[in-house]
Amino acid sequence: MSEQHILEAASSLVAAFAANDTEAYFAAFSEDASFVFHTCEQPLPNRAAYRELWDSWQRDGFAVLACTSLNPVVSLQGDVAIFYHDVATRLRIQGEEIESRERETIVFRRQPESGRWLACHEHLSAMPEQLPQT
Repeated sequence: MSEQHILEAASSLVAAFAANDTEAYFAAFSEDASFVFHTCEQPLPNRAAYRELWDSWQRDGFAVLACTSLNPVVSLQGDVAIFYHDVATRLRIQGEEIESRERETIVFRRQPESGRWLACHEHLSAMPEQLPQT
């Protein structure tokens, strides 16, 4: 196990997202993966819940046009690894192109049967400069 394995797993996940490749993107997550997105009212408890939401977005014209990972950091914790980075994304939502900058944490867990690293949790948050001032 090495930091490089995590960077490769994260790179594959981001590349699938950037390509709007639904199958490859969701294959990068374990079935029990959970998701917390600042753009959603409720956490998503598993991959199936996220996939259902994703599919509804796609039916409404959502598409990922580009996604770039910046400033990646990896923390190895045995069979779990914490990866976080800054994300620059360009999306099409209801016919309009939107660019965003966010910070994302992805927790990867090594699968005992295959040794493959799959994402088991994702947390997406707004960058501090995008948060309302209090």
